[in-house]
Amino acid sequence: MTAEHNRTEEARAMERIVNATRQVQTAFTALQGHFPPRGDGRPSQMALQTFDAALQELEEAQAAFDTMLNDLFDGNR
Repeated sequence: MTAEHNRTEEARAMERIVNATRQVQTAFTALQGHFPPRGDGRPSQMALQTFDAALQELEEAQAAFDTMLNDLFDGNR
């Protein structure tokens, strides 16, 4: 791989983390609406699943970035 390709791949990995973080924030805000003072404390299944999926994507994005970063530290990039 070329250095340019590596930089592009690294930038995409970081963008994935940023986007996943935004998704978690959005899902968390929606979930909060189900609790007092606005809600009744019973979030919908959809809200819970959306939040869970957003957290999962963030975890996967971070793991992929960590792998890339470890390769960089090990001199494999």
